[in-house]
Amino acid sequence: MKVLIIGAHGKIGQLVTKKMKAAEQFSPTAFIRKKEQQPVFDEMGVPVKIASLEGSVGEIAAAMKGFDAVVFTAGSGGKTGFDKTLEIDLDGAVKSMIAAEQVGLKRFVMISAYLADDRPKWDASGIKPYYIAKHFADKELQRTFLDYTILRPVRLTDEDGTGKVTINAASEGIQKTIPREDVATTILEVLEHPETSGKIMVMSTGETPIKKAILT
Repeated sequence: MKVLIIGAHGKIGQLVTKKMKAAEQFSPTAFIRKKEQQPVFDEMGVPVKIASLEGSVGEIAAAMKGFDAVVFTAGSGGKTGFDKTLEIDLDGAVKSMIAAEQVGLKRFVMISAYLADDRPKWDASGIKPYYIAKHFADKELQRTFLDYTILRPVRLTDEDGTGKVTINAASEGIQKTIPREDVATTILEVLEHPETSGKIMVMSTGETPIKKAILT
């Protein structure tokens, strides 16, 4: 499966890229916004597409041609203003969806966020525009004809993955954190299982092996 990873230079993106490079069933390509980021992927032996989510739909579509799936794990990051959050996390995501439909690419995995559908909690979060962006990007994805899976992890950590998660449990069953590595592993698993299309998965660390958790 040829997969374009948008946001490949980010923490989850790099983990996904490494895991796909090591897996025989995947052929990853990193979608990056500047040439200065390329050496990371040269070292992995992974090809790149250099384009910007702030560019046109046509530019993004050109980068997507020939792929079987897209993983969208891009984000403006905590060091930019909320204007960039809306431009990348919302508009960049929507332009990617439009581009995917234009080139006939069907499979689309979106990395969203816990609480993206829980408006009453946005004000207290201190990052309300971030949740607005994630909420409406998810809504737009659900309106497309793409075979999407939306992953909504809780607070991310850099701890080693456990290979076990909790997905879509009641609020009392969701833990506060999840290792980025486990989110990356989940991305590969959902891509291997088309029956996860059309699903939204709220996820945290847990006790269920990832493959079993996504198929339950």
